[in-house]
Amino acid sequence: MRWWRRVWALPLATALWLGGCATQAPPPVAPPVAPQPTEPQEIARGLASWYGEGFHGRPTASGERFDLNALTAAHRTLPIGSRVRVRNLANGKEVVVRINDRGPHIGGRLIDLSRAAAAQIGLLASGVGQVALLREPAP
Repeated sequence: MRWWRRVWALPLATALWLGGCATQAPPPVAPPVAPQPTEPQEIARGLASWYGEGFHGRPTASGERFDLNALTAAHRTLPIGSRVRVRNLANGKEVVVRINDRGPHIGGRLIDLSRAAAAQIGLLASGVGQVALLREPAP
């Protein structure tokens, strides 16, 4: 009966040895998908105003000097240094500003823009206007 064990052992060992050497093709890799552009996420809506000449050169909450010609803004809670897109709801014009100060300090207002930012979205003449704040991706 020993010879039967040898008869079965040789084909079994050969099959296991050959099976261990077999390789499988790697699964197909899907081509990378380009990110789809998305509409910026709205953070808030409210009344925007602007501040300029009386504050030019004065220190802001960030420690830098206020520049009425820079695209900056004051907001109560957005992180200092963050960027936000401001859209004028009356005309659709937009500007990206960097938050560098705290405010506005007048009730009912959402954001205070620098003179330059207000000019870009058409708020200089009226002084105030309804805006939407949109999250701007980090640079």
